[in-house]
Amino acid sequence: MAHESKCLPSVFDVPSRTPSTPRVAVLADSDTRWKWGALTAHRLQPGCRLDGFLLRGRATPTVRQLDEVGARADALREIRGVDFVRSVDRTAYDVVLLSCVGGAVQAMLHGLARAWEGSGRRPVVVTGYVGVVYEKLADGLLLRHGADVVLANSRHDADRFRAVYRGVHADDRSVVECALPFLGGAPHDRTDEVRTVVFAVQPSVPDNRNDRAYLLRRAVEHARRHPGREVLIKLRSKPGEHTTHIEELPYQKLAAKVPGGLPANCRLVYGNMGEVLDRTDLMVTVSSTAALESLHRGVPTAVLTDLGIREALGNHHFLGSGCLASWDELDAGYLPEPDPEWVAAQGVCAEGPYEKAFDTARARVTELLDADTLPPLAPYYTPRTAPGYLPGILARHGLDPQGDPLPGYEAEAAGPTGLRRVARDTVREAARGAYRHGVQRVAPAIRRWGQL
Repeated sequence: MAHESKCLPSVFDVPSRTPSTPRVAVLADSDTRWKWGALTAHRLQPGCRLDGFLLRGRATPTVRQLDEVGARADALREIRGVDFVRSVDRTAYDVVLLSCVGGAVQAMLHGLARAWEGSGRRPVVVTGYVGVVYEKLADGLLLRHGADVVLANSRHDADRFRAVYRGVHADDRSVVECALPFLGGAPHDRTDEVRTVVFAVQPSVPDNRNDRAYLLRRAVEHARRHPGREVLIKLRSKPGEHTTHIEELPYQKLAAKVPGGLPANCRLVYGNMGEVLDRTDLMVTVSSTAALESLHRGVPTAVLTDLGIREALGNHHFLGSGCLASWDELDAGYLPEPDPEWVAAQGVCAEGPYEKAFDTARARVTELLDADTLPPLAPYYTPRTAPGYLPGILARHGLDPQGDPLPGYEAEAAGPTGLRRVARDTVREAARGAYRHGVQRVAPAIRRWGQL
């Protein structure tokens, strides 16, 4: 974060546990993971005091991104992983929710296990996934093993998660089925008329200029073919911002090069996805979690097949959904009909009210909170089981193989002020700018040279 803002009050003093109000700490490393973490915290501990920690890195969300997400905290600060481990006292919080990429979760599990060593009274540690799990299933799951609760967003995911843990003889009792915390909103008022089409883009899928330009062109052509429809191209971030995945080729730049410009009924939009869905009659995407949000509301949803059905795109996850379609079919007026059984297995239209989807997870957390003592955190990966993998993961977050801070990772001052803060923020923004330039300009150029 470039500077402190009224939107981001700093937390410098570790709070003490109070019996009346549950206290939850959420550590997140991107805008979407903050959204998932904060909303999940309120689902698991309604009425909680929520302290947010944004893990410092390439995807640390900006104030604009946080405003767009809309998930609020009682206090929020940016922090290094090593300082998070130092600051989360075992008696300060009831629940610690790790909403980060797998490697960061693994590092925090080891760091917290070391910091809380010898104490039976500690917070309940929860983690999970922000959306559809279509790649790196084993890798991501084993990096999350060791948390007290590993949330699965659907029955489908819960079965897969347990199978992975059993496959390596790891305890699978931590896996708890729930649902995505940001589903909801008003059901779609279904009519035969499509007035608003939303193309929800993704930062990293597809990953090359030709395919991204193709999808944009087809969205623009759809608008031209249907002048009575408004086509909204829903963007995730502005150029220079990062989200959960790196966006090397922002659609904003591609749109600026569309011959003749965008038609009057086609435009780029930002904003909270829930608010965009309020006026959507047809959702179009490659494999975004937005598809699940729209399906939950009963909005006709198309998962594009134009570029093939491939694991690299993530649209293979929607096999059997009834949602797979091409732009040609959509141009001709086709509206996909989802398969009810597939949708139910994905936690989108679970039996009973949506709120009941969190009952089991809430009960598990309450059971753990009521226990006199909790066993030490015990990740599957240790210096013995993964001596060539784990040390590098921990070192990236300033921890040694035992979970202690590495030499040279001295604790940061709680509240730099004045010129010191200005200098720190200026250097950090310059470093981020250089990184973004490398990702968006230099790296693609090097790849093109390599193809000559």
